[in-house]
Amino acid sequence: MTAAQTNVPGPLPMVVPAEGLPARVRIHEVGARDGLQNEKATVPTETKAEFIHRLADAGLTTIEATSFVHPEWVPQLADAEQLFPRIQGIEGVDLPVLVPNARGLDRALALGARRVAVFASATESFAKANLNRTVDEALAMFEPVVARAKASEAPDDLVHVRGYLSMCFGDPWEGAVPVPQVVRVCKALLDMGCDELSLGDTIGVATPGHVQALLTALNDGGVPTHLLAVHFHDTYGQALANTLAALRHGVTTVDASAGGLGGCPYAKSATGNLATEDLVWMLHGLGIETGVDLGRLTATSVWMAGRLGRPSPSRTVRALSHQEQ
Repeated sequence: MTAAQTNVPGPLPMVVPAEGLPARVRIHEVGARDGLQNEKATVPTETKAEFIHRLADAGLTTIEATSFVHPEWVPQLADAEQLFPRIQGIEGVDLPVLVPNARGLDRALALGARRVAVFASATESFAKANLNRTVDEALAMFEPVVARAKASEAPDDLVHVRGYLSMCFGDPWEGAVPVPQVVRVCKALLDMGCDELSLGDTIGVATPGHVQALLTALNDGGVPTHLLAVHFHDTYGQALANTLAALRHGVTTVDASAGGLGGCPYAKSATGNLATEDLVWMLHGLGIETGVDLGRLTATSVWMAGRLGRPSPSRTVRALSHQEQ
């Protein structure tokens, strides 16, 4: 692809740094997995592979590729075995995959995956809806999965395990989620061996003060900030404000989805993820390094929107590409 094919021309934000923010943020791109998992029409494996290659070409260095879940659970991701070999070997790019259980881990490791993730819940209602288990039963299921992943390590071939925790701020069935409840599950995931935790605002109800309170409580409970990532949904337009609150606290890993794709198949009130382009616009305006080429990223989301047959919900994509509202 030439530069003309991959870049969407447009303005760049004026850079005005603010005190108390990190110099660099690692974007954990989830568009290829979380972003596409809800699509009703099957997205061809070739399209997914090209999407991931285009995201890498835009400078993203962590791209969550797929999930080794049972095909009946998430049919859109039934092609994990076919997709993963098509994207391995992208230089300088980590390709995490979701593994819901021991079988999923076996499938992922057999294909050479070395960054895996488990998906837990902070609430009983969502654990039941998502995994048909209680919170503690789900944690008991994940414990041997994480132990097995860590046991497969070799000095030159480490397996990194991320723990996703959904419903950290609110639950569609239970309402507001008590902060100590979230801290308990976070500590359990770290105790079983997770290397990183992603705090999910699955239905997008968090506000900056709530984010600050949870991060402070986690620190007070012995969970260091450098092990935390944040994963915000933009249901109420709070995702960027919440991200800024997390950055001020010292968080340096932020989950986002190219073009704002995605939601959650088990929570109908969950709308799209924070758009990667919207995040990059803010970070670059603050003088925070990301390594991402915003023009190439925007062009990639325009390309994917064309494949999906609808405009991108990202405000930045629409502004830079002049997509119709």
